[in-house]
Amino acid sequence: MPVAEPVQILVPELQDAELAAVYYGKRMGGDFYDFLRVGPQRTLFGLLDVAGLLEDNQAIVSAAKNTFRTRGAELFANEELNEAEAVIELCLELNRTILQAANAVHSCPAFAGCYHEGLGTVCYFNAGHTPGLLRDSTGITELPATGLPLGLFSHSTCDARTIALEPDAVMLLVSRGVVEAKCNNEEFGLTQVSQNFQRTTGVSAEELCASVLDWLQQFMCTPPTHNDVTALALARNAASAPK
Repeated sequence: MPVAEPVQILVPELQDAELAAVYYGKRMGGDFYDFLRVGPQRTLFGLLDVAGLLEDNQAIVSAAKNTFRTRGAELFANEELNEAEAVIELCLELNRTILQAANAVHSCPAFAGCYHEGLGTVCYFNAGHTPGLLRDSTGITELPATGLPLGLFSHSTCDARTIALEPDAVMLLVSRGVVEAKCNNEEFGLTQVSQNFQRTTGVSAEELCASVLDWLQQFMCTPPTHNDVTALALARNAASAPK
């Protein structure tokens, strides 16, 4: 079975942790991810899924990327900031950007967060995105939506939540194209992602992301060209501890 080379981007180097993301082949839709160091202890990450085909939503994707980077850097510039307030404001800014760039309602599920290296915490919002998965000593925990997808309502709000990543914990995000992949009318689903995630231990964040695409291809018995498929992982090293 042919295996396509995962496409990767450079990510910030973290102390006692790893960030990675991989997507499969050529982009067709609006999946995009980004990473941005915003301070000595903080790094932003995000995974967005702008509805529609790439040729139709490219301007929206570009505008959202610009807002994520410019406003993200500004909102998190102060070391003494309130992370939850900054995360919520970033969500609101992205929502406004998508509505303005589309000049209409345009759905964009999104998951974005700020990882604090010193504390080992992630403050995040999930705007109608596929639930994130946190694996730690207690098992697998889902991180469900904290608000509606971006790009639907100008005054939509989204809550921010904070989770702690204990040493050896891993957070995994996958795009809608992963969970909605089908074979013989059977959907891959988040349950299969979670089950495989639970069994896949002792690998790096990058290897985990590549494994997600391997699971999907084995399930479909064909390269996943039905939609964009993306995986993003944040892994805290086993030896790390709060400073």
